[in-house]
Amino acid sequence: MIAVVNIFAVLMNLKDIHIGSLVKAKAEELGVHHTRIMNFFNCTEAEIQEMYGQESIDTKKLLRWSKLLHFDFFRIYTGHLILYSPPSKTDRAIKMESSTLEFRKSIYTEEVKCFILNKILSKQMTATEVLTKYKIPKTTLYKWIKKV
Repeated sequence: MIAVVNIFAVLMNLKDIHIGSLVKAKAEELGVHHTRIMNFFNCTEAEIQEMYGQESIDTKKLLRWSKLLHFDFFRIYTGHLILYSPPSKTDRAIKMESSTLEFRKSIYTEEVKCFILNKILSKQMTATEVLTKYKIPKTTLYKWIKKV
């Protein structure tokens, strides 16, 4: 069974994301000193504490947090979209032009993988149910299961 050791495994709730508390947890996990954060953002400690308390953070600030803490906080939202967005209709698939942006980085974070594998291993869902509900490619899911 895959175990995520960091604090995000404990705090992660992909349905109701409180990004400020996740940023705070990551900063504490890394031991980043408050003066370093205040200098990086050019703000006061009260403003940092205010950001920690926010359920959502402006994308520009979140990008800066991602750079400072060397963690992609936007992938948390990608995980939410994978697990909780309504399924798209397959009959309205649109061919994209080759000039559009194309990212090859895996969109499945360790938290998403753990969430799905825990559903299967705890027998809350079968592999077939996971494939149907979350629209994960069959080969991808079976590779995850094989690694467990």
